[in-house]
Amino acid sequence: MILETSRLILRPFQAEDIGRLAELMANRDFMRFSLGPYTREQTQTVLQKFLSWNQAGLPSQFAVIYRSNNGLIGYCGFLHWHLDGVDEIEIGYRLDPDYWNRGLASEAAQAVRDHAFRDLTLSKVISLIHPDNIASRRVAEKNGMKMKRETVFRGFPTQVFAITREQWLAQHGAG
Repeated sequence: MILETSRLILRPFQAEDIGRLAELMANRDFMRFSLGPYTREQTQTVLQKFLSWNQAGLPSQFAVIYRSNNGLIGYCGFLHWHLDGVDEIEIGYRLDPDYWNRGLASEAAQAVRDHAFRDLTLSKVISLIHPDNIASRRVAEKNGMKMKRETVFRGFPTQVFAITREQWLAQHGAG
């Protein structure tokens, strides 16, 4: 499945993406509000997880390709977590800092949200956001999500944003 927006192509990751993904995940700003920059080996583990989800037919992350230069500028898609005793599917996103503040994360996240509800008929998606990550919070809010609760995730205070399929259908006039 490939998702397209006016400025982006979201396609499944490929093993050949390791070089560019490792470059991004070594960037301190790209990995801000996470566990810090990753080594190539740590990035390979992450990429393998994305590829294995794809192979198993599970919702996974998409490589975000910027149409005007065909460059891989980050990822946006689905992550699977067991959070506070419940299995959740998160819409997670990270972009190359050179592409921040252009609305691209919102554009990608909205395409992924629409895919979640229209094509995968998921009942709910969440986004996990560090309280200090104002930009990510704005993306979640533009994605129709509301803050539901606070929790601790991977040792960090975390806000849980969510939207249900019913809320999405109501917002989009579908039925």
